[in-house]
Amino acid sequence: MNAHDTLRSVHVDTERTWGGGQRQVAWLAAGLVRRGHPTWLLARPSSRYAAELRDSGAHVLPLAPRAEFDLFAVGRIRALAKRAGADLLVAHAAHAAALAALATVGTDLRLVVTRRVAIALRRNPLSRWKHRRAALVVAVSERVRDALVADGLDAKRIQVVYSGVDVERPPSPADGATIRALGLAPERPTAVMVSSLDPPHKDPVTFLRALAAARRTRPDLQGLLVGGGRLLAESLRERAALGLGDAVSIAGHRPDAERLLAAGSVAMLTSRDEGLGTTLLDAMLWGVPVVATAAGGVREIVRDGVDGLLSPPGDAEALGRNLVRVLSEGDLRERLVTSGRERAQRFSVERTVDGTIDAYRRALYSAPC
Repeated sequence: MNAHDTLRSVHVDTERTWGGGQRQVAWLAAGLVRRGHPTWLLARPSSRYAAELRDSGAHVLPLAPRAEFDLFAVGRIRALAKRAGADLLVAHAAHAAALAALATVGTDLRLVVTRRVAIALRRNPLSRWKHRRAALVVAVSERVRDALVADGLDAKRIQVVYSGVDVERPPSPADGATIRALGLAPERPTAVMVSSLDPPHKDPVTFLRALAAARRTRPDLQGLLVGGGRLLAESLRERAALGLGDAVSIAGHRPDAERLLAAGSVAMLTSRDEGLGTTLLDAMLWGVPVVATAAGGVREIVRDGVDGLLSPPGDAEALGRNLVRVLSEGDLRERLVTSGRERAQRFSVERTVDGTIDAYRRALYSAPC
């Protein structure tokens, strides 16, 4: 095989919603197609995800497994891979990895698993089997790679390929009417956090407490929390306990999350750990200064004091002080914005596609599992 050989890959993603990982899959598929690599995608036929995937130029087919080890779905994956003449089967979510791993049994297909989170693998034989069956695991950051190695995976079968952003995509900030509809004042500074609200590593409570701390100095500051998940109810309770009902909007999941982020005065991410944190790359690209926790892969994106201001996870007071600094120190804000834009260019989706193609070729060359 040489550098110009065509890759034929079938991708499986069983997630039910549109999120950062699904955006990465859509961009990757489009990049593979642009480079002449036939690409097939099996995904739940949710409206936005299906539409985004169709726009990628890849072949998109529905897959709605009833369980992690749905044998009917396994058969469907295997049949498609055979019809497509695929070399690789790529899983983009934990449940998808189980289905894809089973589909490779008794075939020459090479399995690649993409891992986007730094959460420990489940302590059961099936979870470990599906990852160890992979010819290669693509980790989206060094933090994710380290977590996998700590869980016993062979470091030689892990390759880091950073997720990226479309650096040609101009900002499209939400307008004043949209901000007002959320109960906020467009003329006031707004700290925006776009994040899923799921334990164990997400921490929206610290976001709210940081806003409360900053508002002691900057009472004009307001906040916007965008995202859904199991911590939504706790976030609402904490907002009430802090007396922030008139100053913070908790919007839940929003299809216009990127536009809301682009309209912010400051972008925040207060996770206790993070695989990478591409929402910060979006903010940096669009000139929104970053205040975040130095959690996991965030430190691989943001250089403290250069591209943004970082604080220890859980330290609401430090985050609050950094918020005030960004809002009050014009020279600092300008430096962070300029450097952040330059930094985001290093994480382009084109680099992600190039790195992923390299990883796929490596998977094809690796020794059989």
